[in-house]
Amino acid sequence: MNGNPVGWFEIPVTDMDRAKAFYTKAFNVELEVLEMGPCLMAMFPFNHENPGCSGALVKGPQYTPAQAGLMIYFMCDEVTACLNNIQTAGGKLLQEKMSIGEHGFIGLFSDSEGNKLGLHSRQ
Repeated sequence: MNGNPVGWFEIPVTDMDRAKAFYTKAFNVELEVLEMGPCLMAMFPFNHENPGCSGALVKGPQYTPAQAGLMIYFMCDEVTACLNNIQTAGGKLLQEKMSIGEHGFIGLFSDSEGNKLGLHSRQ
């Protein structure tokens, strides 16, 4: 395997308008909504010149929000500030900023749809 092991992520949603509003406010990003077959997708911004991957919110017949399963961690400048934005946007705090030693810090939250997600920063 060459490069980064993850190339794309999808976050299941039940209410696209609510989820799009949540992520727009929580992360100060614009999401582009597209129809892909039976699914409605709201795409996160992606810059091909930068490392890492992008993804989308997805509403479709095989997508169900969950608190258990895979974890996606969003990179951020500082975990506590981002957790505050998430709560203001309507998300729920699940784990306050916590040190993970030499790897930085994490925090956990539940989004507007009930998905459990994480934040990671070096400071």
